[in-house]
Amino acid sequence: MPIFWLDEEELLFPHPSLADPNGVLALGGDLRPERLLLAYQHGIFPWFNPGEEIIWWSPDPRFVLFPADLKVSKSMRPYFNQQKFKVTYDQSFAEVMKACQTVDRTEQGQAGTWITGSMLEAYIKLHELGFAHSVEVWEGDDLVGGLYGIALGKVFFGESMFTRRSNASKFGFISLVRHLSEKGYSLIDCQQQTKHLSSLGAKSIPRDQFLEYLTHNREEEALKGRWF
Repeated sequence: MPIFWLDEEELLFPHPSLADPNGVLALGGDLRPERLLLAYQHGIFPWFNPGEEIIWWSPDPRFVLFPADLKVSKSMRPYFNQQKFKVTYDQSFAEVMKACQTVDRTEQGQAGTWITGSMLEAYIKLHELGFAHSVEVWEGDDLVGGLYGIALGKVFFGESMFTRRSNASKFGFISLVRHLSEKGYSLIDCQQQTKHLSSLGAKSIPRDQFLEYLTHNREEEALKGRWF
C-alpha cells in the first residue's frame, strides 16, 4: 500500500482507510493549526521522531474510552476520598507539554521523545486558539502529573501524559474523564493501546467505527477557549 506525500501548500489528506497495516497514512506537510485540526477531525494524528519527516497516522483498530466505561480501581478510591492531589485545567499548558517531552519512557520501549520543538510550538499555538487543553495534577505547589490533548466537538483526542508521583497521571485522567462526561463528551481517543489506559476502561474499536463517530462529531459545535 503506498505512503502518500503531502503538499505543504494544499490542505488535504488521503482517506484514513488508505493507511498501511501499521497505521502510517502520509508523510510531509506541516504542523500549522489548520492542518492539525483537519487531521484530528478525520482521525489522523502526527507522530514522528526528531530529524524525521512529519508522519501522519490512522491506526486500525483505534484505542478509545467511552466515558461511561471508566473504571476506577479500589486502590485509586482513597486518592479521591482524601483529595490527595489537586487538579486544574489549562493553567500550565506549556509546562505540562514540556514535562511530557522529557519523561522517561524506556519501560514503554521508547528512547527519547517524539515531542519535537516543532510539535511543542504547534500545540501551544492550538492552546492559544482554544483547541488544545491541559490537565495539571498538583501536590501542594508541585506539578506532579498531567496530560494534554485536543477537544473538538464532543471528542477529546488525548496526546500524552506524565507522572512524577505514583498514580498522579491516573488521578488526572480519571478527573478529566469525569469532567468531560459532565460536559457531554461522548468519546476520548487514546490512539494506541497501553496497559495503563486498558486498566481504566479503554478498549480497541475498528477504525471504521471510530471514523463514523467523528463524522457525527463534526456536526457538534467546537467549544473554544480555556477550561477553568
